[in-house]
Amino acid sequence: MYWKKLNHNEINNRVQEAISQNINYRETPLLGIPGSFLDEEEFYPEAPFLEDSPFLATFINNPNHIGCHTLTKDKSEPFFRGTQQLEIEVIKLCGEQILGGNEDDQDGYIAPGGTEANIQAIWLYRNYFQQEFDAKIEEIALVYSEDSHYSMPKASNLLNVQSIVVDVDNDTRLIQLNDLDRKISTAKEKGVKYFIIIQNMATTMFGSVDDIDAMTDYLTQTNTNFKLHVDGAFGGFIYPFVSENNAMTFKNPHVTSFTIDGHKMLQTPYGTGIFVVRKGYMKYGLTDEAKYVSGKDYTICGSRSGANAVTIWMTLMAHGSMGWTVKMQNLLDRTEVVCGKLDKLGVSYFRHPDINIIAIKSDCISRELAQRYHLIPNTSDEQPQWWKIIIMQHVKKGMLDKFLLELESERTLHLKK
Repeated sequence: MYWKKLNHNEINNRVQEAISQNINYRETPLLGIPGSFLDEEEFYPEAPFLEDSPFLATFINNPNHIGCHTLTKDKSEPFFRGTQQLEIEVIKLCGEQILGGNEDDQDGYIAPGGTEANIQAIWLYRNYFQQEFDAKIEEIALVYSEDSHYSMPKASNLLNVQSIVVDVDNDTRLIQLNDLDRKISTAKEKGVKYFIIIQNMATTMFGSVDDIDAMTDYLTQTNTNFKLHVDGAFGGFIYPFVSENNAMTFKNPHVTSFTIDGHKMLQTPYGTGIFVVRKGYMKYGLTDEAKYVSGKDYTICGSRSGANAVTIWMTLMAHGSMGWTVKMQNLLDRTEVVCGKLDKLGVSYFRHPDINIIAIKSDCISRELAQRYHLIPNTSDEQPQWWKIIIMQHVKKGMLDKFLLELESERTLHLKK
């Protein structure tokens, strides 16, 4: 895993070069595009600071990145080819350097978020089973754990694919294989033949990482026909950098696609989800009716801002692989310190050792203290079982020390009673 760090001038020059290869709405005789420059009453195009602000300059340029440019490099909309190239480079870097894929063996795009990226994967595999196996919709099932993101039941609803929700162990948060076997076997008896499997690279509430080897061993031993997608919306920009035993890569032949989110760990703006998939599968999302779009469209969202792709490229280049690894390790070190203090206080919690999320059991902390520091409950009901802390970049040592002191005081008073 290696890519070079660039300085600000190098990043700025590269982005400005990309913008110069896009159309200029003010100078190009452009009569057929249903878009224009941003409203000049609100967005001042001659602002001098734009020369040194590559993201804002791209935003003002207003590129539309409709389509999948890794798949249709020479056929995509030609008006925004400069910034489209930066999106291609982002997908290549993520697919090969971070997710371990072979060179030029991945497609993908920058989606509005991880929810769409997950639905994109499920949509592709539903269509794959229908087109390649003539599968009926009732013969396809979506399988995910009870800790999985809500985009899974949303996808089930949107795509009319039945859900199989598997129980997890309350302490380890790992899928219970006996429950998986019971539910898969029952589904097969009812006529389900094809399975879309979701594995989590850090669940939203707990930061738990699914045991992908246990899952795929079971599926292969039972001759189950499946496609597997990894939801790394939270973990994608931390887990691959710090884990010594990461089986969730494209080196694993059972993995077909990934979701990773820029707007979480990478600190890019909201609207920077990333979908990466092996070559040969984006075609199952082709909307052939989009004949007026050069290169056609393969995505759920269609039109999307090219500025979001550029901000991911900028952030990755600003750190380089080594700088990013150090940054993620620092977050884990801070998380370790908090866990050590919780251990001394006798607080029960769940935490995966390679993820910066700590889920504290609700009987170990008062609702008042949790809400004062804006911890997130696992449910909005009156009686949550867990409260979540995420050690993000804005969570400084002083803030953590103050929280831990108040928790210690609260625990001491509780024990005296």
